[in-house]
Amino acid sequence: MPLATSAASRKARARWARWSTSVFAKPDGWSESHQTSGADWPAASVTPVHRFADTQWDAGPTSGVEELLEDGALLGFASLPFTLAESEARRLLDGPAPAALLARYAEHSEALALRLFPHYRGCLRRGPVSLRSCGVTAGEASWRRDDTRLHVAADPARPTRGTRQLLVCCNLDPAGGTHAWRVGEPFAAHARRYLASLTRPLPGSAALLRALAVTRGRRTEFDHLMLQLHDHAKADLDFQRNSPQAEVVFPAGSTWIVYGDQVPHAAMTGRHLIEQTFHLRVDDMQRPETAPLRTLERLLHRPLG
Repeated sequence: MPLATSAASRKARARWARWSTSVFAKPDGWSESHQTSGADWPAASVTPVHRFADTQWDAGPTSGVEELLEDGALLGFASLPFTLAESEARRLLDGPAPAALLARYAEHSEALALRLFPHYRGCLRRGPVSLRSCGVTAGEASWRRDDTRLHVAADPARPTRGTRQLLVCCNLDPAGGTHAWRVGEPFAAHARRYLASLTRPLPGSAALLRALAVTRGRRTEFDHLMLQLHDHAKADLDFQRNSPQAEVVFPAGSTWIVYGDQVPHAAMTGRHLIEQTFHLRVDDMQRPETAPLRTLERLLHRPLG
């Protein structure tokens, strides 16, 4: 019998996908791992922000900055707007974004990414493009879905198996409003923070989740760990308040790029954010050792395929 595809069914599978992170888990037994807190933690740096003066998407002075991005920086372009036609600006205020606008932004984003990161040419794959027209509001969603809390990107229904998630974001607000994000500690420090509380998936759980259409593809141990990092951080109010972090403000018409699976981030304020996701295999990076997959493998002394 085919699985139902109604909105209610999709929501139920999403809840099951998230819940399965803790159900299909067992104690890790990694005796070499340990967790410290408070004064035991060495001072950790905050995600660096590098700003560039580029004003065009497909041409400009900046190129070959893969190393900055892969090291966990956020790249900001305060003078790089995505220009809207008058009719498109009105549509943003009155309803959903036209499909043509989303397609045009995807093309601009790809041109920018390939100019900035020539090493990725031929390897970068387009993922979803989305537009969030409503304002950011804390507390309306469940804590797991509250993106005003610092987190690394992880989707319970869409395993990545280590593939990178590169985000190209732009503030489209026709009214000139700003966006504000918080960015947090480097990924290695973030992973060490919760390492002792991470658990392994139960044998056979990935195949069961896939068979039940809870996940689109096989959930690897890496995906299982990333979901736990996402959830542990969002549930940890002391971390949210007191961990190393900084606010970054993006004026209307500005663009920024970050690896969402590597940089803890939180969207605090702003409307009309358009975001294009790109996917990149770890082996196609300029420095694969900086990927979250490789970082977790070093910390745990084992492969996570």
